[in-house]
Amino acid sequence: IDPLDGTTNFLHGFPQFAVSIALQHKARLVVGVIYDPFTQELFTAARGEGAQLNEKRIRVSGHAGLRGALLSTGFPYTDQSYLDTYLDTMKALMAPAAGIRRPGSAALDLAWIAAGRTDGFWEFNLKAWDIAAGLVLVREAGGEFSDFSGRKDQLFGEDFLCANKKIFSEFRGAIQEIMNTP
Repeated sequence: IDPLDGTTNFLHGFPQFAVSIALQHKARLVVGVIYDPFTQELFTAARGEGAQLNEKRIRVSGHAGLRGALLSTGFPYTDQSYLDTYLDTMKALMAPAAGIRRPGSAALDLAWIAAGRTDGFWEFNLKAWDIAAGLVLVREAGGEFSDFSGRKDQLFGEDFLCANKKIFSEFRGAIQEIMNTP
């Protein structure tokens, strides 16, 4: 449970924050719920049941390729050791993308991938409570996720990316090239 994802936004009155809840059973994420109290949007997903936004089925976007894709990310706010790497990834991804957004709530970033509002998301140094519910949403909406090297057991990793399946490999490859990760 992350009772307030986007705490800095909330403290400053910036309307991008959410409540994020996931259920893990026998080492598998099975339920994800993300609620945006500002917009009153409730994103839900259960393993094998698909993903919904306010009880209407959602799917990831059908955008093909990084060219023209709308991407989102998060920036470091306490640990500045990733700053140069963030700038490098942003420089490399800005050219082909239609734009890069930084809303400030990883939970909402993942919910928006699941709803097809954005095409890809990456961030460093995330915790399980930041992404657990969003992983269920993205998976059930037809998206894909991994860490930067391609490992799918992402819940307890630090770096993370997800996208619709049509751009995932190209997106991960671009980040791997920047990170010099095999």
